[in-house]
Amino acid sequence: MTVPVSTILQLKGTEVATISRTASVRDALLQLAEHDIGALVVCAGDRHIQGVISERDIVRSLATSSGTVLDEPVESIMSSQVTVCERSTTTDDLVVMMTEQRIRHVPVVDDGQLVGIVSIGDVVKWRMEELADEAKHLEHYVTGSY
Repeated sequence: MTVPVSTILQLKGTEVATISRTASVRDALLQLAEHDIGALVVCAGDRHIQGVISERDIVRSLATSSGTVLDEPVESIMSSQVTVCERSTTTDDLVVMMTEQRIRHVPVVDDGQLVGIVSIGDVVKWRMEELADEAKHLEHYVTGSY
């Protein structure tokens, strides 16, 4: 059953780890580790999205920079073309978007302002819970034990 992204946000919360575009890549690494997450949304103080920096962005930059990228600003390696969704976006549409664009993190916006983030892990967790619930209902139906 497809649900809106808002349903996932209700379960996981709307907290989003953000970073300034002028912060160092080293600071981004520290925040990723501290929050145990794979991406940070790059924002100005008004929650307007300027980009996303992910573990992949950092690893790819490290591979070509001999480590000097750690002292550079986040804006030097962040993805500035950010795919976003709205609270009303369905999980089915979100999965298609993530698969086609090969992205793992999609910020959620409302009137252009950041209101949450959904990762592929969040979507998979939701789907697994949904499948477990369906299996339970089917078992009850087949056995007649309600």
